[in-house]
Amino acid sequence: MRPITPALCLVLLLTLAVGPVLPQAGGVGRRASETRPNILLAIADDWGWPHAGAYGDPVVRTPTFDRLAREGVLFDHAYVASPSCTPSRAALLTGQWHWRLEESANLWSTLRRDYAVYPELLAGAGYHVGLQGKGWGPGRLEPGGRTENPAGREYESLEAFLDARPRGRPFCYWFGSLDPHREYEEGTGAASGIPVGAIRLFPHFPDVRDVRSDVADYYFEVQRFDTEVGRMLDLLEKRGERERTVVVMTGDNGMPFPRCKANLYDCGVRVPLAVRWPGRFAAGRRLAAFVSLTDLAPTFLELAGVEEPRSTTGRSLVPLLGPDRPAAPEIAARDHVLCGKERHVPGQEKPDLGGTPMRSVRTRDFLYIRNFRPDRWPAGTPDDGKAVIEGRWLADCDNGPTKMFMVEHRKDSAAYRRLYDLAFAKRPAEELYDLRQDPGQMTNVAGEKAYARVKEQLARRLLADLEATGDPRVVGGADRLEAYPYYGGSPMKPGFTPRPR
Repeated sequence: MRPITPALCLVLLLTLAVGPVLPQAGGVGRRASETRPNILLAIADDWGWPHAGAYGDPVVRTPTFDRLAREGVLFDHAYVASPSCTPSRAALLTGQWHWRLEESANLWSTLRRDYAVYPELLAGAGYHVGLQGKGWGPGRLEPGGRTENPAGREYESLEAFLDARPRGRPFCYWFGSLDPHREYEEGTGAASGIPVGAIRLFPHFPDVRDVRSDVADYYFEVQRFDTEVGRMLDLLEKRGERERTVVVMTGDNGMPFPRCKANLYDCGVRVPLAVRWPGRFAAGRRLAAFVSLTDLAPTFLELAGVEEPRSTTGRSLVPLLGPDRPAAPEIAARDHVLCGKERHVPGQEKPDLGGTPMRSVRTRDFLYIRNFRPDRWPAGTPDDGKAVIEGRWLADCDNGPTKMFMVEHRKDSAAYRRLYDLAFAKRPAEELYDLRQDPGQMTNVAGEKAYARVKEQLARRLLADLEATGDPRVVGGADRLEAYPYYGGSPMKPGFTPRPR
């Protein structure tokens, strides 16, 4: 051990006097009181990629997101841990893959008190922490030993939160919009002036007026979220907080449409992400590196000078954000991302209360998915009469006009039947998509001999990553993931009965 000399004692005393020195994005250290930024996370409910002007969508109007992209860093490959609200938000809050969080791997669960979340860690470090709207959830706090949402104490508005902030303290605010979650008021998109005919549909949607109008209604709510965030940015500027605040704008999973939300295809797990800190982070940078929303918790903790828990699996984004170009090794290390799903809702035939567990690895050129229970229905039991009586009809897919059209017209043509099967039919144990030829992820090539080597390599890579992170699906204990209680109500709301043809 190095001996404590008089000179070292002087250094220690000076350090205690001025406070800790924290790293900045540009690599220059300052005192904590000068470097700890405010943090505003604006997270939409079911807003997926690429539905923002900054990504080239020709219809949806997102001036706030586009502004953050111009003034900050835009991520082309940002993914949620899970395409389901509760586990996605739990993973974001803890900085861990949801399969490590026991009950929290499922929708309508709980998040146990002993899992550290970044808002509580920041509160312990002196941050003023608050929540507006939807934080962690849906689920129940009490079984996990909590009395307050893990995202923070609830406030009516950002203005009320700022008014309550103790003088001189940095803040951490979670704005969780309820948009663009269903239900939608049908026709609001078209009535607002959204050009329905110009919408770019995913290739697994039927190109019909009903579907286009449904997507327009979704866009209407995306735009409403964007407007709300814009008002918050205006308030920060008015309060003199613009340059002191890191703003992150994203979504918790893909759009609530067939083969999107609750699925591991890009339209279910890939989300918009823009990050801005004026004068400290790069402006106008666009990155193709693969990142996960589990990376946000360690990012926020690093910026605040708070040590991240040893359990964290996410990686701080700070090396990608600074004014200097990211180091090549950092970019090279982010060449893939993992995603996964456990139980969304109990949508299988009684007495089976399990989900459709699956994991994926996404690289630049390929998407590989491992379905652990190919015997189950990935979107819930089809409308065979019995499922309707049990209230489980295709329950893993949100109700809406697109779902209705695909069910009602599935027998009209071979093309419609194929789209129906892609969304609702059972799937094999392995799926592989060549994104160079098939960016819409429509054709599974896992069984083709020409892809055997690629499939084997990706399967090994996925298995190694899951083992390293203690996934019960590969290290043992998977039965517990399905035995945890589901605290939600009926997965299918009354008044939505399919009309079999």
